[in-house]
Amino acid sequence: MSVTAAQGFTAAGIAAGIKDSGSPDLALVVNQGPRHAAAGVFTANRVKAAPVLWSQQVLKGGQVAAVVLNSGGANACTGPEGMKDTEATAQKVAEVLECAADEVAVASTGLIGVRLPMDKLLPGIGKAVSELSPHSGEKAAIAIKTTDTVHKTAVAKGGGWTVGGMAKGAGMLAPGLATMLVVLTTDADVDAAGLDEALRGATRTTFDRVDSDGCMSTNDTVLLLASGASGVTPKAPDFAEAVRAVCDDLARQLIGDAEGASKDIRIEVVNAASEDDAVEVGRSIARNNLLKCAIHGEDPNWGRVLSAIGTTSAAFDPDRLNVAINDVWVCRNGSVGDDRDLVDMRYREVRITADLAEGDASAVIWANDLTADYVHENSAYSS
Repeated sequence: MSVTAAQGFTAAGIAAGIKDSGSPDLALVVNQGPRHAAAGVFTANRVKAAPVLWSQQVLKGGQVAAVVLNSGGANACTGPEGMKDTEATAQKVAEVLECAADEVAVASTGLIGVRLPMDKLLPGIGKAVSELSPHSGEKAAIAIKTTDTVHKTAVAKGGGWTVGGMAKGAGMLAPGLATMLVVLTTDADVDAAGLDEALRGATRTTFDRVDSDGCMSTNDTVLLLASGASGVTPKAPDFAEAVRAVCDDLARQLIGDAEGASKDIRIEVVNAASEDDAVEVGRSIARNNLLKCAIHGEDPNWGRVLSAIGTTSAAFDPDRLNVAINDVWVCRNGSVGDDRDLVDMRYREVRITADLAEGDASAVIWANDLTADYVHENSAYSS
């Protein structure tokens, strides 16, 4: 049930005509309360879409009554007129829901540099409001898809309370605090500060460690809304774990649906001097295009892993590095290890372990292989 799994939320997903295909392209998520607490994290890209700038201001108040999301256009790099369009979108939602515009978050996804067709979007909001339902979470998740082949939802349950969520994302999957568009909801009775702490802790080890193609979006948005409808205030660690579990589930779904990918690559860096070192090394491995091509060709080319490690500032001794691919230690002490022919790479998931032999810190980064289908998808996307 996605974002409507938690009590106190309704949603809608409709075709407003933003997409030429006629596919669903407008989603609305409404918090019916009694609480309207919210937290959010956004792209670290210095070029930010108008909806990101708007929603960042909204979240400073810690209150969100509704989120309106569209696919079919990012409303990024559209200048002052694009910001006016975002404000008009929030004001329209506020008008039909009878709430304040500064409690309406806005999120958009699609092609950069093209203004939204407001003559279709604004009437679509009225239609979406008429179709709001506690059973339409899935429709909302479908409406935010762009190049996604499947919609993405997840749910975790606590003691009398629930966390649900939906996400979209199949390209530009390289994060700065968040990845693509994600809306999380909970009926737990948690204030904005508690939501913010849980969300930032969750995104740090989930969405922030998905690195499919090394490209950071201008529109990345992750929102967490609390209705308090369950009347239950969970213990902070329990709530944080539920939020993390939903984020982790959605992050894995993002990787599994990455544009053109044929392999999901789990990169675990172990025995690093610090977590920062582990993340830096993992991200370097994830972004090595030669390695990504080798993985696509089912070639356990561990030399490319070492080469990627060597570009980082992490602490390590080249003569103590160890690398395993699918649990076969093909590199030991910076040199040839076990027979590479023992590595079975026929399956979708490929596991790379990089042992820095410097400490006890670790991190996991998820990535994909580089395929001709990915190149085709992104060469034709704007046409």
